[in-house]
Amino acid sequence: MSVKPVSLPEGSRPHPVLMIPLRRCGSHALRLRLNFNPHFYSPYPLHVVDFMPILPLYGNLEDDRAYLRLVSDIVGLQAASMVKWPGIVFDPVEIFEAIRHRPRSVHRVVWELLLRAGEQRGARVVMDKSLDSVHYADELMRQFPDMLFLNVVRDPRAQIASMNKAIIHEFDTLLNTHTWLEAHRAADAVLAEYPDRTLTIRYEDFVADEQSVLKAVCAFLGIAFLPGMVDISHSDEAQQIARRSALWSSNCFAPIAANVDKYKKVLPLDEISVIETLTSEYMQRYGYERMTGAAARIDASAFDAARQTSDEARTHAWQTLERTNFRDFALRRHRAEYLASVRARMEQCAHTRAQRGDEAPVKLDELAEAFEVTD
Repeated sequence: MSVKPVSLPEGSRPHPVLMIPLRRCGSHALRLRLNFNPHFYSPYPLHVVDFMPILPLYGNLEDDRAYLRLVSDIVGLQAASMVKWPGIVFDPVEIFEAIRHRPRSVHRVVWELLLRAGEQRGARVVMDKSLDSVHYADELMRQFPDMLFLNVVRDPRAQIASMNKAIIHEFDTLLNTHTWLEAHRAADAVLAEYPDRTLTIRYEDFVADEQSVLKAVCAFLGIAFLPGMVDISHSDEAQQIARRSALWSSNCFAPIAANVDKYKKVLPLDEISVIETLTSEYMQRYGYERMTGAAARIDASAFDAARQTSDEARTHAWQTLERTNFRDFALRRHRAEYLASVRARMEQCAHTRAQRGDEAPVKLDELAEAFEVTD
């Protein structure tokens, strides 16, 4: 594990870091421990990937009206998040005015919120745990050429077994294995294009020796390792999110080494064979020993059946979640309903724009003084 520390100039904005490539890799465990350092901040992620299907409906972002709508809706997404960012409220008009002359992008908006949250806390490094944003790494690098990437690898069998139980993913091994592959292929592109800006760690190494891995990560990020990082029981945030959702229930405890191979009790051998067949190259690269001959035959029709099975299981999972953990259910539904409402509104805006025909982008007057809302 080669580590090249980052040099951060005093007085600059926090240094941006993106964790990649896929959730259910132990990412919260790392984020919560790094947050012990006051020079580092990583709030609960926005997971802007869920917003990306809506983005084309805004049209030309050089139109100030479209960009202001986008800024306002991303601020709303942050407000609809399951876990709030403590002590900060964003004004969409202020955010828009601050970034209107910079290259326009949904990622610029997201990172303006993240950087401001970090600045408020005095952080010199801010990390986004929206791992799925690995698919937009090139655009992120155009916006933030100094961005770093923390690539967290986990045994695909264990990660996919965890994904299969998570309402944020599919409920099928074949579908989740393809999601895993797409994410790691995107990470491969990052590793190839930005090798000096990327650190790869294995989750299993973290479980075996938290301190050594955390020291390597801290050195890469240019922050100090603090011994308190290995005692997660003192993290108020870890205690809070562990009570919020079954997906995060283990985050207030030290990782349990015996759980590294828990997938053997969860996945049937034929599903392990599917994972090992499709991820064989990566398992060999990262040192995961196969259990099977990795020669599963996967018929194209299997995907249609898997999709139907997953959709049925998702419906059942929402019903179960409503019955067993209503707080988790209500917060997840609120976010989903917020995204649905934004999509419906922007579909109407796009329809109206199409009826009017092509228009030159509109530029709003710049505010010479504070914006005031009057009754």
